[in-house]
Amino acid sequence: MDSDDAADTARSVTDVLDDYDAPPAALDDAGDLPADRFLDRELSWLAFNRRVLDLAEDPSLPVLERTNFLAIFASNLDEFFMVRVAGLKRRIVTGLAVPTNVGTAPKEVLADINAAAHVLQVQHANLFQQQVRPALEQAGIRIVAVDDLPEPERDRLGEVFSTEIFPVLMPLAVDPAHPFPYISGLSLNLAVQVRNPKVGRTEFARLKVPTGVLPRLVPVTAGDVRRGASFVLLEDLIAHHLTDLFPGMEVLQHHVFRLTRNEDVEIEEDETENLLQALERELLRRRFGPPIRLEITADMDDTVLELLVSELGITRDEVYNLPGPLDLADLFELNRLDRPDLHYPNFVPATNPAFLPGEPNAKPDLFAAIAAGDVLVHHPYESFATSVQAFLEQAAADPDVLAIKQTLYRTSGDSPIVEALIDAAEAGKQVLALVEIKARFDEQNNIDWARKLERAGVHVVYGLVGLKTHCKLALVVRREDGRLKNYCHIGTGNYNPKTSRIYEDLGLFTANDQVASDLTRLFNELSGYAIEKKFRRLLVAPLHLRKGLLKRINTERAHAEAGRPSRIRIKVNSMVDEAIIDALYRASQAGVQVDIWVRGICSLRPGVPGLSETIRVRSVLGRYLEHSRIFAFANDGDPFVYIGSADMMHRNLDRRVEALVRLGRQSHIDELEALFDLAMSDTTSSWHLDDIGVWTRVAKGRNGKALADLQSTVQQQLVTRKRPGR
Repeated sequence: MDSDDAADTARSVTDVLDDYDAPPAALDDAGDLPADRFLDRELSWLAFNRRVLDLAEDPSLPVLERTNFLAIFASNLDEFFMVRVAGLKRRIVTGLAVPTNVGTAPKEVLADINAAAHVLQVQHANLFQQQVRPALEQAGIRIVAVDDLPEPERDRLGEVFSTEIFPVLMPLAVDPAHPFPYISGLSLNLAVQVRNPKVGRTEFARLKVPTGVLPRLVPVTAGDVRRGASFVLLEDLIAHHLTDLFPGMEVLQHHVFRLTRNEDVEIEEDETENLLQALERELLRRRFGPPIRLEITADMDDTVLELLVSELGITRDEVYNLPGPLDLADLFELNRLDRPDLHYPNFVPATNPAFLPGEPNAKPDLFAAIAAGDVLVHHPYESFATSVQAFLEQAAADPDVLAIKQTLYRTSGDSPIVEALIDAAEAGKQVLALVEIKARFDEQNNIDWARKLERAGVHVVYGLVGLKTHCKLALVVRREDGRLKNYCHIGTGNYNPKTSRIYEDLGLFTANDQVASDLTRLFNELSGYAIEKKFRRLLVAPLHLRKGLLKRINTERAHAEAGRPSRIRIKVNSMVDEAIIDALYRASQAGVQVDIWVRGICSLRPGVPGLSETIRVRSVLGRYLEHSRIFAFANDGDPFVYIGSADMMHRNLDRRVEALVRLGRQSHIDELEALFDLAMSDTTSSWHLDDIGVWTRVAKGRNGKALADLQSTVQQQLVTRKRPGR
């Protein structure tokens, strides 16, 4: 995994953050359900990030993977503050905040968040210093202080500083002639105190550490990293040469600090306004959001701290006093080291058996394979390149293809998916790309891609006013034997070749007429003015998805009450929606066995007597980011099983276009049931949620032996799968 992949992972791990709706004060059908039936979603998110930290603590993992999880934790927490904490603070200030779904006042929630986050950040910093850093040193990777280096190495670094770093630096004085400078969000800074020997006056200066343009980890020596590598931190090297930056001044002390700002984007969408222009204006404003967190090193004195607190306009509760170094997200840089022995073993995804060529050296025909029957692919165990990417590239090159319709929520910077759409348009095909330019923190990338697609002749649309388009859909229209035939792909993950290597996702390829008809109508609704009320194989938000799932949950409840077989299994990134949770509680009260497999937030309380005794909640984190969404209902032996893009959150069900598709092949249903069996098994390593919101990692059996790793097991199963298992 390279550093860009890791950064994508860190950002998208927190795709669970973007949910600003205040929950309803009361649910119409709450009835006699207890008032304390929900866990706080913010604290549940922090518990999720604690599970990421559990992986960094695990000495059985390769040390660079542990380092990577430390970086993911840090990046996750940054986004949590920029989005969730910032949004909560904004609602408190404006008076719009209402009690959470657990009945806690917003100010109390904010205090609980700050307290829990303080504890986690200290644990995170100590874990690096006390466990991971020594483990890196044992592997020959050292992060050392400049002062501890021998003179020849200090001299070499002095040359590096003079030629590559010094010209970039911009020290800013703070005095009556120089106001306190603007501190950008997530920037690393040095607060420097100097004394003018001529007048004896002490002055303050701010020096930004240019981590955006220079590596944070500066190599001490060049050489073969497989024999060892030493680095110094960029801020340490700069601090060592402060006298070069303030000639004639006496440098008294310096301290590192880092500021987090509200970087959320709010767009008041208007049907008469150009959405691209409105969004670009908001992206400029993002840089100047109000401060919400100040991280400082433990050695900062009170004088400097008081200056920062006063000038930045924050409270002492928002100051995080931490062991250094700050901003451990930059540990992602260590992924660039050529040390495969310190990473997970290399894995090459298999090609789904349905997409293998029929003869040696033959070129696979994906349309023929899909026409022969539905194909379910499971990434990253099965290749994205030989399935989704090959499907769109074949469509772009095929002279019999007349049209391609595609949604794009996030994609990579060098996306072959986008290039395939451009090739198709330039070949004269009708191409529609629905680009979601409001995808959080990918807005500018998506604006750039939208304009590139438009220049190539692609019909680019931006979805419906007030809704994000989050569904993952592709539709290819092909002429065959004098008639039109449709080929569809409905997925759980983004059309992003880079993240497909590290995200666990599912995708269904089908030529089914009902699914094709549903997709055609949905694309018409998204690009035109059609208002489709019903779909046959799809559940679509915001109109039908919640209602459809509630219907299926209540059907299972009725089966249980009548003594018929019933079971509900749901795999999501987040389980927050109160109406869905209440329906699951009522199903549990009727005796339905409910299995919830959640990666991130879970507001449901399992195992509560009289409320949720039959509900189990598990979480799996590991090498791959669990991202697929599955909804399986036993239905008295006639199962309904859906996959798709939606989590159980207000944003997904009420303010996004989401789509779930019902699987039609029994072999696919069996495959997902087996996946659930593995995830919920007592022989599989996972985290278990209890009735008060505490997650416990269960990684070893009673005999002390390590439990099975789900992702390794699935990886082995799928790479050895034969064609008949399709």
